[in-house]
Amino acid sequence: MSLKTKVLPPISFLLPRIKICRYLAVASYFILILSLSAWYLIIHPVNTANPWVIWLLHFLPLAAFINVIQKGNPRGHAWLCFLLILYFNEAVLEATTVVVSRWYGTFNSLVIVVLFISSMMFARWAGQYNRHPDKNN
Repeated sequence: MSLKTKVLPPISFLLPRIKICRYLAVASYFILILSLSAWYLIIHPVNTANPWVIWLLHFLPLAAFINVIQKGNPRGHAWLCFLLILYFNEAVLEATTVVVSRWYGTFNSLVIVVLFISSMMFARWAGQYNRHPDKNN
């Protein structure tokens, strides 16, 4: 069995999709950070513990990807998707178990879904663009 080169979509197909996914990923990433910060520090701080510690536990894993989001690294966006699964689980639990945080959990779930899909598709299409033989023409 011989190895065949993969057929990649044309660049005219990839470029607009990469651009849209990148904008969506950056916007939803910062909306998620702002939402977590507002919830844990202002709207509903934890009474039994220091709210800054709880906020840092939620913020630092996302903050590790700021450089990836800035540079637009496709592999980093794929790794971000793995991290988002944990945040999605928490958001769904907040939306379904605690009445006080129902709307917050629903909002965060939607933001995380948009971030996950846009990051995943950005990683796919930007990876295809980077491997494209006609990229420099």
